[in-house]
Amino acid sequence: MTEATWQTDVIERSRELPVVVDFWAEWCGPCRQLTPALEAAAGRHDGEIDLAKVDVDSNQGLSQSFGIQGIPAVKAFKDGEVASEFTGALPPAKVEEFFAGLLPPVSDGVKEQARELLARGDNAEARELLADLPNDFEAVGLAARAELAERGDDLGAAWTAWDAGEFGTALDQLQDAFAAADDDEQRDLVRRAMVAIFTELGPGHELAREHRRRLSAAMF
Repeated sequence: MTEATWQTDVIERSRELPVVVDFWAEWCGPCRQLTPALEAAAGRHDGEIDLAKVDVDSNQGLSQSFGIQGIPAVKAFKDGEVASEFTGALPPAKVEEFFAGLLPPVSDGVKEQARELLARGDNAEARELLADLPNDFEAVGLAARAELAERGDDLGAAWTAWDAGEFGTALDQLQDAFAAADDDEQRDLVRRAMVAIFTELGPGHELAREHRRRLSAAMF
């Protein structure tokens, strides 16, 4: 994009959805390292976040306006203003975190609706509802719970305890299920469900710390 299209492609567009702007140059090695990660993240968030690229050599006015002193420099715009930024070539996982951080928090109502579906045994519908929330650990755990139920795993008591807020009971039963799992896929599904409970409890909760340690030990 160019200075001529900046107002339309970035400022006005950012009033509809976040726009991530990559200030780069052809001669910049770190820029070439960062570009695939930016494009991959933008692809995963297609329709939610736009990606625009600004060649600093061809658009020196824009570079000066935003104080670009080193590249790659990435700035995210929301409602016409810079909302977040970073400089340098971040690894793909950090780039994904940057993109995810631009989106509004997942509505608790979506997860609550999924819980209601799970309670009724509508596991496939619950998984479909949660499929659009790949960056939410609780949603991923609930989806794993649905898949475990579809596989016929006997974990109903654990799910009942989880829904009742009896987290210690739920985690104890899931630890046992993890240890007894027949295959890696089943173990991973149980792990995701446990991570969802850890997230719900919060990182500083004693139960979360205890069961993270137990789970880590069981994995090796």
